[in-house]
Amino acid sequence: MYYVYILTNRHNKVLYTGVTNNLKRRVYEHKNKLVDGFTKIYNVNKLVYFEIYKDVRLALKREKEIKGWLRIKKLDLIEQKNPNWDDLYEALP
Repeated sequence: MYYVYILTNRHNKVLYTGVTNNLKRRVYEHKNKLVDGFTKIYNVNKLVYFEIYKDVRLALKREKEIKGWLRIKKLDLIEQKNPNWDDLYEALP
């Protein structure tokens, strides 16, 4: 399984879109600042959205699509499935 996911920071000001084959592990890495770069610098570690794919090519295509969107469209996507902007990490299996 492959996951396209969106993270934000505590104030929901910064959005980060990524793809992984192990969502729980990857978000754990972001939460514990084990990933150098953008998410570490901006404290982006709150999982607010994800989609599941069986084909890595489709996941990568979707990630690229979402990254190309304007912020308002990303906000709408998140709010359709997670209107309270809850951190979905704890509910992951």
